[in-house]
Amino acid sequence: MSRRRLRVLLATPDFPPARGGIQMLLHGLAKSLPDVELRVVTPAGLDAQAFDARQPFEVVRVPRVAVHRGVIAALNLATIREGRAFGPDLVISGHIVTSPGVRAVGRPWVQYLYAKEIGARAGLARRAVRAADAAIAISEHTRQLALQLGAPAARLHVVPPGVDLPRDRTRSRVAHPRPTVLTVARLEDRYKGCDTLIRALPLVRASGPRAELAVVGNGPLRPWLERLAHANRVADVVRFLGDVSDAERDGWFDRSAVFAMPSRLPAGGQGGEGFGIVYLEASARGVPVVAGNVGGAVDAVQNQVTGLLVDPRNHVAVADALTRLLVDPALHRRIADAGPAWADRFAWDGIAARVREILVAVIEGRAARARHG
Repeated sequence: MSRRRLRVLLATPDFPPARGGIQMLLHGLAKSLPDVELRVVTPAGLDAQAFDARQPFEVVRVPRVAVHRGVIAALNLATIREGRAFGPDLVISGHIVTSPGVRAVGRPWVQYLYAKEIGARAGLARRAVRAADAAIAISEHTRQLALQLGAPAARLHVVPPGVDLPRDRTRSRVAHPRPTVLTVARLEDRYKGCDTLIRALPLVRASGPRAELAVVGNGPLRPWLERLAHANRVADVVRFLGDVSDAERDGWFDRSAVFAMPSRLPAGGQGGEGFGIVYLEASARGVPVVAGNVGGAVDAVQNQVTGLLVDPRNHVAVADALTRLLVDPALHRRIADAGPAWADRFAWDGIAARVREILVAVIEGRAARARHG
């Protein structure tokens, strides 16, 4: 079985060209799984047709409707239909909302788990982790959340996301008139910590570094964050860049001194940062990281090696970490130099191979149980 080309169906509400961490993870997996014939079932989106034409696998798009629940219902029905037509060896549920349709296909199946969705829809998550042949948690934090829901430990695996490594490792860093702290996040979840960065920035500037904050990403929190920047008298040095192209985002990595996303846990400790692929993207480009010392970030950042982990609820602690990296060239250089080797450990070929081993074990386990009644 391990050497045969597998037929795998992946159902997910989150897939490019839409942006986000889950989208990046599942696309990276889809294009990297070795010896797999893959079909992806996912909702339609802007520019999806052109994107799909460039992929080495088949993508089936479900038409979007005005009501979100209608999209999810249509996605689950399409998953059942494609499962019968495609005849997969195994089905991957890319999000708990696709677990009903994936389960109904009647084939061995694996549930991917992140963090936010577990706290937001605990009942559905509980049913998914208990019914799946296996579940893949992207961090130890996510694994603990799944165990709290009753996920069988023997069927729960921790496999981090992979990262697309930069093609050009020799590119020189772009000079900038003042040190830039970069954050990249959709502005829809307060736990990402952009508000903490804005509160920290006046303290950083008072300590000497005339730093600016560049915010890549957009969302409903942007007006509130803009008002917060004005209230803290740093509106002139906080740049809200909105959604940008991948090339432009990479350009901001190259011109930034520090990447910071001090994610914290929401009230109750449920959800939060499942992992944080963007931390690895920064490390891969030799940019030191400041992150929260909770959630999945502790798996993505090596404290004192590739970045500094601090209390994300404390803007003074965040300011201190940023200042240390901006005023201490030796510390900055040591952490920057350690980043690329750390990111290399998460290259997609190795991560995808680990996932394939789990898929094969699930298929063989289901077959063995069927033989023995």
